[in-house]
Amino acid sequence: MSRARTKLLQGDRNAGSAAPARTIFKKYGKNRRLYDTSASRYVNLEEMAGLIRQGKEIQVVDAKTGEDLTRVTLMQIIMEDARDKPTVLPVELLRHLIVASDHAGREFITWYMHSAFDTYRKVQSALESGLSEVQSAAKSPLQLVKSFLQSTVSPKPAEDPELQELRNRVAELEARLEASKKRVPSKGKTG
Repeated sequence: MSRARTKLLQGDRNAGSAAPARTIFKKYGKNRRLYDTSASRYVNLEEMAGLIRQGKEIQVVDAKTGEDLTRVTLMQIIMEDARDKPTVLPVELLRHLIVASDHAGREFITWYMHSAFDTYRKVQSALESGLSEVQSAAKSPLQLVKSFLQSTVSPKPAEDPELQELRNRVAELEARLEASKKRVPSKGKTG
């Protein structure tokens, strides 16, 4: 059994681990047909690109030899995208990739691209969290007004003990006055 085929089988065994499940595609001969082994159907490059954009891990192998063709297939997808949208990869970047065809140059380009995409993801994440902060900041003045209105409508805060003592005293005096009115018969009415 070839090394590539052994590696492929080991990849299938590791599919139960924490890493996302990898979809295996087999490429058949010169007609370049791609067979999705998980869905048991043939797919084109555009459908494969859609799966990748959804976050699916893919691996493409030659159906006869088991050779890993993932890198070549991904480049084909990029070339198809570049054909439809010429601004995907600027000509200057493509020139630099060709110039950096030696090992050190490829390593640098690979490192640079990883760094650029990591930075892009971080900025995108920061923007998303920043937008949520802006939304909460926009809601903040409304919350301030709402809490102010609730505090003016809410029950009165605890009063001054002196004021409460005066109210109790007035209530006591009113009660005495009522009691004295009931004891003293009113003048002017005789029976």
